[in-house]
Amino acid sequence: MTTEERYAGERLRQSPFHPRQSTMNLREAWSSWNGYKFADYYYDAEYEYFCIRNTCGTYDITPMQKYEVAGPDALAMLNRMVTRDVAKLGLNRVTYVCWCTDEGRMVDDGTIFRLGEDRFMLTCGSPSIAWLRKSVLGFEQVTVRDITDETAALSLQGPTSCTVLQQMGLEGIENLKPFGITHFPFHGDTLMVSRTGFTGDLGYELWVKPELALTLWDALYGVGENYGIHPYGEAATNMARLEAGFIMPDMEFNEALKTIHFEHDQTPLELGLGWLVDFKKPHFNGRRALLAEKQKGSRYTLVKLDIEGNKVAEESWLYSSKRCNRKIGYDTSAMWSPAAKANIALAMVETEHLKGEVWAEIYYEKELRQYEKVARCKIVDKPFWTPERARLTPPPPY
Repeated sequence: MTTEERYAGERLRQSPFHPRQSTMNLREAWSSWNGYKFADYYYDAEYEYFCIRNTCGTYDITPMQKYEVAGPDALAMLNRMVTRDVAKLGLNRVTYVCWCTDEGRMVDDGTIFRLGEDRFMLTCGSPSIAWLRKSVLGFEQVTVRDITDETAALSLQGPTSCTVLQQMGLEGIENLKPFGITHFPFHGDTLMVSRTGFTGDLGYELWVKPELALTLWDALYGVGENYGIHPYGEAATNMARLEAGFIMPDMEFNEALKTIHFEHDQTPLELGLGWLVDFKKPHFNGRRALLAEKQKGSRYTLVKLDIEGNKVAEESWLYSSKRCNRKIGYDTSAMWSPAAKANIALAMVETEHLKGEVWAEIYYEKELRQYEKVARCKIVDKPFWTPERARLTPPPPY
């Protein structure tokens, strides 16, 4: 056995789209996601961000975990595991969900695709097969299968995304509603398209078998050249999702099963996901703890902040006054938003201080010197970026 063969299993796997992505990653800016080699950015994160907002871009979501849950007990099992009522999910529809420990701490969030009466696909950012296998206990007629490596997936996001798919020959794609699923014949197989994404903009996610991944890529880029198509990585994704007010693991919340100290994780109610928790369901993991929290009130609440000035409040403490005497929270994500033309952040704030003043203690560097600034923060209710095209059916032509 050669040295290369001996350590082959320890190397990062390559997505089926990697042969095309590697030629476009001019900076060789790679990171990893669930054991896959994954682009942080290709050339410039800001440029890729503007492609999402002004034209369209592709984001490889093959490393995202995908599980098939099937059988007569599939619906009951998922309804027992997640906080949302999956029974309300129609055929060929997608819904956003989260699931918790018995203490009501959030394990992860993800999406559920209803592909048949008794067949679902669960997607999430981190491996969850062990949790799913525990959740199956007590249900005899349900199977869970990891289909991550059996499915190549590409996210196509931005205002020209629908036009690109039309030019690719996906007839009627403009009639697909948000969170809807449709299927098209594709080179002797099937291309599944969902109107979903993680940018807050008009966008779609495309799902094919791995052997058709490069065919899909070439078809998209063949027609998309005139519509500004460009790949984007994790850095641009993080900018777009923050403007949309979407939460990210390891930023807005720590996954409960990976957290050592109790209450260093979060609950759905703290994260503003109370609308995902259906207390009308008779039972689900964490129901008793979440009901008690709802009655008592959460200690922290995730909020959106509009911060004065242009100094990004990255990793800043929050205070109840400009004197910075009393800490009341901390920023989880922050950036200068090109779309909103504002200094924005997501932050955890002690619930009792939501109606009072909020000030951020900001540290920044200028020409190798460190500076400090205290800036007033305004709590806002709506996402910083929520274009009408993301909700319209059909979306406006481009």
